[in-house]
Amino acid sequence: MAKTRPGGIISKPKTGKKDLDSYTIRGTTKVVRAGDCVLMRPSDTGRPSYVAKIEAIEADSRNNVKVRVRWYYRPEESLGGRRQFHGAKELFLSDHYDVQSAHTIEGKCIVHSFKNYTKLENVGAEDYYCRFEYKAATGGFTPDRVAVYCKCEMPYNPDDLMVQCEGCKDWYHPACVDMTIEEAKKLDHFMCSECASDDDVKRSQNGFSASSLAEVKVENKRRKR
Repeated sequence: MAKTRPGGIISKPKTGKKDLDSYTIRGTTKVVRAGDCVLMRPSDTGRPSYVAKIEAIEADSRNNVKVRVRWYYRPEESLGGRRQFHGAKELFLSDHYDVQSAHTIEGKCIVHSFKNYTKLENVGAEDYYCRFEYKAATGGFTPDRVAVYCKCEMPYNPDDLMVQCEGCKDWYHPACVDMTIEEAKKLDHFMCSECASDDDVKRSQNGFSASSLAEVKVENKRRKR
């Protein structure tokens, strides 16, 4: 079964409920609405804040405000656990819905698409990304396949530095091509062993000059606030 987040409220429908357009986070001037992503206080103070997407906001006859949420899971909270290609700010949008007191909302955050996250110049504490939907009961993911890179054939982790081959345009982890991160950062050009071998053959056949190659793309994917 899907796990239940601490603090979840299970209640029967009551009369006198009304839908709200927004809610101002207690102790702040920040306003949240349906569709916003928020940080929610866990019952265990030793855990990081939960991340959820607000589906609806409602108040009862006593003006107690509750939010219906759809939880995001961190990789370590999933059945398969955290893997090498999971980024530090990666989340999975789950099929786990819940009702929580609005008072447990700690703040707002932004869950970017994977593509948009990789384009950020700076990643703040409130920035996360999602590239998978997750079925909490079965541990299944959608999509169940993603592109892989490098000799290790791992999905892309935006926290990792990678270098791009000028020939095949594939991306490689420095360690997978016998380089240190420091060496990779100093590169002017890079060709993988397979493309370098092909290039040697071409030069011997037609005098192709290595100086005409485009400048290597070296991209540090680790973002810091």
